[in-house]
Amino acid sequence: MTGGSTWDEAADLARKAQDGGFSGLLFTETSQVPWMQIAMAATAAPELFFTTGIAVAFPRSPMVSAAVAYELADNTNGRFRLGLGSQVRAHVERRYSSEFDRPAARLRDYVLAVKACWRAFGKEERLAHDGEFYPMSLLPRDWAPPAHDHPMKVDISAVGPLMTKVAGEVADGVHVHPLHSMHYIENRLLPTLAEGAAKAGRDASEIDLIIPVFACPGDTPEERAPYLAVAKRQIAFYGSTPNYNFQFDDLGFEGTTGKIRAAMKAGELDTIGDLITDEMLDHFAVVAPWDEMADRLLDRYRDQASRVVMYLGVQEIRNDPAQLDKWSEIARAVRAG
Repeated sequence: MTGGSTWDEAADLARKAQDGGFSGLLFTETSQVPWMQIAMAATAAPELFFTTGIAVAFPRSPMVSAAVAYELADNTNGRFRLGLGSQVRAHVERRYSSEFDRPAARLRDYVLAVKACWRAFGKEERLAHDGEFYPMSLLPRDWAPPAHDHPMKVDISAVGPLMTKVAGEVADGVHVHPLHSMHYIENRLLPTLAEGAAKAGRDASEIDLIIPVFACPGDTPEERAPYLAVAKRQIAFYGSTPNYNFQFDDLGFEGTTGKIRAAMKAGELDTIGDLITDEMLDHFAVVAPWDEMADRLLDRYRDQASRVVMYLGVQEIRNDPAQLDKWSEIARAVRAG
């Protein structure tokens, strides 16, 4: 997983990832849009697979998202899939100046509109999406991108039941939230995903799970410490969202979200990670020596994930050849497993 960078940095990271045995790169959309970085990375590393995880949907027309994804899939020979998400109300309304009401229903319509665009690009049918939020009916031939035969897939991020049901109905995959436990995946995510799939007459087993992981490797406490500190702080940051308090409550850590929010309100942002205990960390992260990390990842996610994404480590991979070699050994072992 990587975020904003210069184009040269994206290309350099892609070459290192490809040479190191990684299967691909996932680009988030935070301070920068992901498209140009992906184009540079794909040019530099033609064997890697790429996805957005996620690109923010509502500020863009479905036609724009569909067209960019279609072009990337064509120019990477099918090594791209589109990951979309709703983001949160404050960002969508106050940063992007876009509409957010009924996000689950809106994203459902958005995904269907994107797929309608792709069918029209491929000349399978005329563009005719009569959606509640995104009606689309005009695509003159001269404005349609050249057709290609590469597979097109669209995934969405989902946490709560409404969005997870939407994923089951219309998406090809789910970007699981980095704040997750196996209890959440097995007892909340998968049953709700199956419910949505059944509603649409689909097989839930065909829906891919793309899972970011807080993997914290190291052979000594001192070596693991920087990873653990970042993981605990990020878990606390995500866990401060009231809608995610069930992630703690389900595991018997009731009241954790309230404690984190109180600390944040008191200005104690630098120490919120201290509220995440080692017991909590066992549920939300994978902590292991370097030579055991691949086995731990496989043991936890082999039966669930189509792809596991390393949330941590990108800076070390960029800057330290020794760290790159260690992460590469993990990547090769996971792919082999």
